[in-house]
Amino acid sequence: MTGTKTLHAVFDGKVLKPENAANLEPNVRYLVTIERKEETGKQSLWDVLSEFSGTVEGPKDWSEEHDHYLYGTPRRHGKGQK
Repeated sequence: MTGTKTLHAVFDGKVLKPENAANLEPNVRYLVTIERKEETGKQSLWDVLSEFSGTVEGPKDWSEEHDHYLYGTPRRHGKGQK
């Protein structure tokens, strides 16, 4: 076999077991690269989105004065005023 072959396997704690026939020559050394594959259908959309979400640290008036902080425009409300 030449080139690259991709196969899916499960690790049982001791041995990697291919999910399908590997069709490899016996007693030949192979280079194996491990990449974890998440099972599809196990996570909801909210689970996936929560992995990418976070909290932005910023001033208390960030939501009201975002243009001021992003673009330097004058504050809509004077500092400390509501």
